[in-house]
Amino acid sequence: MRNPTVGAIWLRLLLCAAMLLGSGAGIAKEAAPTAADPVLEARMQDIAAELRCLVCQNQTIADSNADLAVDLRRQVREMLTRGDSREQILDYMTARYGDFVLYRPPLKAETALLWFAPAVLLVLGVLILLVVLRRRSRLADDQFEPEVDPYVETPDDPNAEPPSATDIGERPTPSQR
Repeated sequence: MRNPTVGAIWLRLLLCAAMLLGSGAGIAKEAAPTAADPVLEARMQDIAAELRCLVCQNQTIADSNADLAVDLRRQVREMLTRGDSREQILDYMTARYGDFVLYRPPLKAETALLWFAPAVLLVLGVLILLVVLRRRSRLADDQFEPEVDPYVETPDDPNAEPPSATDIGERPTPSQR
């Protein structure tokens, strides 16, 4: 087998580097469209920060790269270009997608679950934990399952003698022979 020359090694390294650098071009996306007017773009970003991405649900449409978020940002930009106010845009989005589209939904009967469910679940979990711990503290030690080593085979008979070294598979010592 012949040894590669220094030039052949450099050629291979250069080829690998070119393939790595060129591989990102296939997954690159088109730049997000921006308004020609920076003031309009700032207003659009401000409104987009108030709207929840319906795909991601934990991001605003300003932060999300989901296709729906891109479409909603474009729609907000078009509505601002038409002259719609911030309130008109938020009202339109709420009418179309419901209060859930607002990143900070208003507190009313329909959205009470969104506001209070996390706190109620947390309190419920703490109460269940306290009840379980209180019941366990009242149990006697013999009511708990004994600790079992999963690597040691236990006999079915609790009064059985412990296994000898030959039963376990160890070499017997000279005194055991």
